Amino acid sequence: MTTVEVATTPTEVAPPGAPSGAALPRWLAVAAALGAGEALLVAFPNYGLWWCAPIGVALLALAVHRRGFWAGTGLGALTGLTWYVMLLSWTRIVGGTAPWLILSLLEAGFLALMAGAAAWCSPLVDRYRWTWPLLTGALWTAQEALRDRVPFGGFPWGRLAFSQGNSPLLRYAAVGGAPLVTFVVALAGGLLAWALWIGLRSPVRAGALLAVLVALGLSGLAVPTGTPAGPPVTVAIVQGNVPRLGLEFNAQRRAVLDNHVDATLALAAQVRQGTATQPDLVVWPENASDIDPLIAEDADARARISQAADAIRAPILVGTLLYGPGDHTRNVALVWQPGTGPGDTYVKRHPVPFAEYMPLRSLARLVSDRVDLVRSDFVGGDRPGVLRVGPARVGVAICFEVAYDGLVRDTVTGGAQLLAVQTNNADFDPAEAGQQLAMVRLRAVEHGRDALMVSTVGISGFATADGRATDLTGFNTRAVRVRQLRLGTDRTLATAVGPAPEDMLVGLGVLGLAAATLLRRRIRQTREEL
Repeated sequence: MTTVEVATTPTEVAPPGAPSGAALPRWLAVAAALGAGEALLVAFPNYGLWWCAPIGVALLALAVHRRGFWAGTGLGALTGLTWYVMLLSWTRIVGGTAPWLILSLLEAGFLALMAGAAAWCSPLVDRYRWTWPLLTGALWTAQEALRDRVPFGGFPWGRLAFSQGNSPLLRYAAVGGAPLVTFVVALAGGLLAWALWIGLRSPVRAGALLAVLVALGLSGLAVPTGTPAGPPVTVAIVQGNVPRLGLEFNAQRRAVLDNHVDATLALAAQVRQGTATQPDLVVWPENASDIDPLIAEDADARARISQAADAIRAPILVGTLLYGPGDHTRNVALVWQPGTGPGDTYVKRHPVPFAEYMPLRSLARLVSDRVDLVRSDFVGGDRPGVLRVGPARVGVAICFEVAYDGLVRDTVTGGAQLLAVQTNNADFDPAEAGQQLAMVRLRAVEHGRDALMVSTVGISGFATADGRATDLTGFNTRAVRVRQLRLGTDRTLATAVGPAPEDMLVGLGVLGLAAATLLRRRIRQTREEL
């Protein structure tokens, strides 16, 4: 009797210790990676299809499962580029094409690293399938934690949490901040990936997993959010607009200041006529005055701001620039009192690299001819942005600072009763403004504070402590909004515990990688013994 051995040739030869079993065919994995990038993109403003975020997570998880580290890294890079090139397209307006693409590539690199780590964990997932959702959530959280910090202080744009403005999952921010929201979104994506992976072979189990997924999505409705219980305060936000959008904004400094003064004077006239409510405080945006009003050479700017404050009979929180120390500049929020003029200031703690200061200037010139538009490097402040403005202690974040967990939390632990984000979107577009507003909404829920965002050109508006956006302005228009807010004093659990949830979730991801490494070593040793 003759025995015939039939050799089977796998479509992809795995290296020693790589996960065994069939991965998705290459063409399908590439399609899934591309689809993941598109799904993640449309989850964010201006699209706002928040439920696409877990779909994108699931597609990437399926694409890299049972692949080696480098194959997973490549697929993750494909997802990242598909996502970030479009999500960050607004950076091209101010930086040009090359910086936009370099930033997109850098951000995609973090996602690629995470996808490679997910692929590395495949043997662990195959042995203990229940770990798939947990590892997916933990690795996403760890990736964001790293990206939020490096290089040059990090760039947190595109965190999964910031896509959930209209989702029930947003309420998890009150428990564990943005890291917990990201974890829950990615956990949902991991559950969906698991259900799809076993769907044809075990439809009953897949259906049960989908039921768990739906329950997870609805669970956010049961999460309590903070409710400001302090006295009411009437706040006016002034969006003065600029003569022209784009980098020319900086050449229009006096016109921009005049726009904000004139809009405030118009509000004061309405108050006198009884057609508008008298505000307790007024907030102007970042760069409302790009003229330093505290130096003698710019006494006219000082006079105009005083004119506005005296007319409205309320303190104005002015976004302005102060020159010094030395050749440097500071981006500040300055309290301007009626009758007495300038008071306390908050200096922006996190100047934006390559926009407000220029690291590696000589090297950056090789990438963009706009480098020397940053003539004077901005320097950061060293204390949280808590300012007394009329009856309220206001927690101030300037522009991109709202994206950083610690900078916002420091204002609340420092006594802030409401949150104010001053920003200048004249160099960008409505997509960037919408993405920033989503961050403001999350911060309101995270800390149980009513919040506002005021921009030179829009979008401006308010966010309630449960995350609802109200009184929104249009883009590239002059507008004033007046609303009654409540001051908050209590702390949410997220405020109290600070970075602890993120630390634990990152630790879970590291533990998963360590367990996967040990399991791979055991598999390799077993194969060698055979």
